Amino acid sequence: MQCDVVIFGGGVAGLWLLDTLVERGQAAVLLEAGDLGSGQTVASQGIIHGGLKYTLQGLLTSSAANIAEMPGLWRECLHGRRTPDLSQTRVRSEHCHLWRTDSIASRMGMIGAKFGLRVAPQTVANDERPEALRHCPGDVARLDEQVISPASLIANFAARHAGRLLKIDATAGLRFETTSQGVSRIHLARPDEPHETLTFEPRFVVLTAGAGNAGLRDLVGLSSQAMQRRPLHMLMVRGRSLPVLNGHCVDGSRTRVTVTSDVDSDGRTVWQVGGQIAEEGVTVDPRTLVERGRRELEAAIPRLELSQAEFATYRVDRAEAATSGGRRPETFQVLRDGNVFTAWPTKLVLAPVLAESLGATLASEGRPSMSAFPSFAQWPVPTVALPPWEAAAEWHTTTSPVRRAA
Repeated sequence: MQCDVVIFGGGVAGLWLLDTLVERGQAAVLLEAGDLGSGQTVASQGIIHGGLKYTLQGLLTSSAANIAEMPGLWRECLHGRRTPDLSQTRVRSEHCHLWRTDSIASRMGMIGAKFGLRVAPQTVANDERPEALRHCPGDVARLDEQVISPASLIANFAARHAGRLLKIDATAGLRFETTSQGVSRIHLARPDEPHETLTFEPRFVVLTAGAGNAGLRDLVGLSSQAMQRRPLHMLMVRGRSLPVLNGHCVDGSRTRVTVTSDVDSDGRTVWQVGGQIAEEGVTVDPRTLVERGRRELEAAIPRLELSQAEFATYRVDRAEAATSGGRRPETFQVLRDGNVFTAWPTKLVLAPVLAESLGATLASEGRPSMSAFPSFAQWPVPTVALPPWEAAAEWHTTTSPVRRAA
């Protein structure tokens, strides 16, 4: 069949782009080899950033300026007042908190964080502090940055576009025909019935598969060196008495720890812990990160009780367009090779502007090829990925041997 756009990758970037294209009358379909949101999206902490971490030195950086408007845009979508309607996405918290330790660097970080933000931190009264931060030194501030459930976000998009999401076998069931202009045909073999095939003749192909973009570019005959990976080693903590907390502990020009909370399938509070500890943790094994993470949390949150808590870790790569020296890109990135676009949002929060930019480019290059779209009811549909705490195989305390998850 002929179509306007074939998208590879069912994370937030691909799904938001699909929604944008469909709204503009494009015949578009999305192909996913794994679970929707697997990789970066569902593993993310779900904070709708407004630029805080990029202003800790007291400077309004390009990164901060590029995402300053994002909390407001997302909030409109999450309230159903703007397309896409994301009102079925679960909001974990309407805001984050910001706090510091007693160090001089941490005090200076709190001052820097107030510079130039659209969503600026507001000091809260002592009796309005979250339970976990009741004994923190200095001010505790609130940031009106929502924290969403990434898995719920992906499920929201999947429900909006169920008929356009196809499961594929990217190893044995995918073949590209290419010309000097890019991709002319995409041949698919049905994952569970390889003798059943489907061929697309797309006007455009968009790769939004995160780390998978490198392999897809190889298949298309493009250089995989256009991408870089910046790894994280994230910590998770769970417990029935663990308090709910969403926010950042700042220490100078860095976020020492970033904590977001959810509830697992057994009713336990679960923390995802990122920030500096996750970046520095890439060189250590899970057991070492757990020991280090517990000490860091106890230092950042006075009187935190973790004696009954259980810990796990997971690794995830931030896939981005390659930059000089491997630095983090300032905003989303798009490469064009003929009719093939390779895109990386850089951060979850930038998916809307990536989709808008790409959607405008694709719409400017001719009218949609067809208004109707066929049914793929007989083709397998990808499911939504589990949150990392539900997928973790091992949880342990800092004193007991490793054990299987409950």
